[in-house]
Amino acid sequence: MSVDSLLEPQRWYPFSTEIAAAATPAPWPTAVRSLTPRITGAGRTMDLAEFLSFTHTTALVVVVDDTLVHEWYAPGVSPDDRLLGNSATKSALALLVGQATDLDVDAPATDYVPELAGSGYEQVTVRQLLTMTTGVDWTEDHRDPTSPASRLVACVREGTGGLRKQVLGIPPGGEPGSCFTYCTADSVVLDWVRERATGLDFATHLSRLWQSLGAERPAVVGLDAHGVAMAGGALAATARDWARLGRLQIDGSQGGRQLVPYDWVEDSSRPSQPFLEPGRLPSTITTHAGFGHHWWPLDRSGRSVTADGMRGQFVYVDRARRVVVVKTSAWPHGDAWADRQYRDLCYLALPAIAEEVCP
Repeated sequence: MSVDSLLEPQRWYPFSTEIAAAATPAPWPTAVRSLTPRITGAGRTMDLAEFLSFTHTTALVVVVDDTLVHEWYAPGVSPDDRLLGNSATKSALALLVGQATDLDVDAPATDYVPELAGSGYEQVTVRQLLTMTTGVDWTEDHRDPTSPASRLVACVREGTGGLRKQVLGIPPGGEPGSCFTYCTADSVVLDWVRERATGLDFATHLSRLWQSLGAERPAVVGLDAHGVAMAGGALAATARDWARLGRLQIDGSQGGRQLVPYDWVEDSSRPSQPFLEPGRLPSTITTHAGFGHHWWPLDRSGRSVTADGMRGQFVYVDRARRVVVVKTSAWPHGDAWADRQYRDLCYLALPAIAEEVCP
């Protein structure tokens, strides 16, 4: 995937839909200032400019208590570009699930999607979908073009096959609820459940949220050939509008309105099992974060969380400081060790940036 494929990605999707900007956009108030954090990681200490260069950053937006205080874009990238969030899309999905207040997260997924009977998801609850503890037989490997994960993404990137047909073919593996396995297919099933619970497809539901958030620009969502959104990885939005989703994860409110229940934000920001706590996930993913409800907490209390997408797409939220840091990137994905180094460095740098702007 080239740098260009992370910009205006609807040009690369055979099928996509545009989410309209808010009828009444609400631009961020601005009080721009320079930032001088010292970032220590990867065996060195660096300033912000070096960090941005080292991790192939395309955009950086920092919002403190509803005010935009810092904004930077790489050459060739602008504030109006829609930036592909990859798996950061999963955290947007979590916000939509939080709005489905009639959804019973402890119910079997088959209560909402009977078609899952006979698949690896037959005994799985909605909460296990949220926490990726479904136990289905899955390996998230996007470097192997023949892997189940690559074939799932190809439904949107290449317009081949249907997302939901593919997840129905995933077999069971371990006992549901017993361990964590990062699995984009879980997000596809979770969105299917959300759609049945709300009667809204992903694009329609997101469009309503986009209006409530006062989004300044349209977003783009990639679809499969049947019009089903890839809710696990195909949302593209401007860096400023990604920050709106991060802002919502602070307390679920926007402009004095409670758009997502506060209790949901709290629950989704915290690991619900010891093996989901920071430092307890497989080390091939990261030793710095755990897993909540499709958000990655950096501490057990859920004070700070991040959305995390392949090749360096982050929406970091320091909920206590009320700081949101959006970093989009285009780092190379072919080298797994380099990918891990970039990601771990970001898990150290984003909190340092938040502490710099709000000591």
